[in-house]
Amino acid sequence: MKFIGFFDNFEKLFFCMKTVLITGSNRGIGYEIARQLGNQRFLVYLTARDKGKGEYAMMHLRGLGIECRFVQLDVSDVKSIEAAYHIISKCTDRLDVLVNNAGIMPQTGSILDIRPKALREVFDTNTFGPLHMVQVFLPMLKEGSRVINISSGLGKLSSQFSDYSPAYGMSKTALNTVTLRLAHALKGKGIAVNSVCPGWVQTDMGGPNAQRTVDKGADTAVWLATEAPAELTGKFFRDRQETVF
Repeated sequence: MKFIGFFDNFEKLFFCMKTVLITGSNRGIGYEIARQLGNQRFLVYLTARDKGKGEYAMMHLRGLGIECRFVQLDVSDVKSIEAAYHIISKCTDRLDVLVNNAGIMPQTGSILDIRPKALREVFDTNTFGPLHMVQVFLPMLKEGSRVINISSGLGKLSSQFSDYSPAYGMSKTALNTVTLRLAHALKGKGIAVNSVCPGWVQTDMGGPNAQRTVDKGADTAVWLATEAPAELTGKFFRDRQETVF
């Protein structure tokens, strides 16, 4: 009987945990967001395209005492998103936080040289992926849930006059538009949707010369997931401060 009581209490504790799903979270900013939220007693659903890398990251987080589950997911593939929903919906009926972190930054050169296939690949991951994630996982987003889209300063309209990584920059500008549209559509449901610029971060994408550590790059997203006022929606943040789109 004592064991039954113990497991009953454990089950109650487990199901009281907040849940977060983070795309592209086997490394970099996504992994750091998972680590920080896991340390704040979130149940983390970690995702990656590569099963081996995702499971390796999951085991690392579990080694830190974080409750974490891995689900294979390619955000550029709607069928993959639907398959992930099917798996996760069997475990929980609610996501407190959805972090659309997965992104790619290919070396596409000048905007005058971008080929249609390369442009589509960037938008499929960086823009359409987050939109499809919200559409598919909408039944699990309840009043008080928060959607956080990891964007970039290169997505600001004022940055579009730079020729640096134009496909990436345009995809993030479009992602900010998705943020605004979703925020408007979901406000009546009490679901907050915001964009975040993490800055130039020391990740595989940012490189070793980047100005920010990965924990600093994750900070604003973690803040939006936990401490930020629930009524904040349709905004673009950097360093916990609102910035212009």
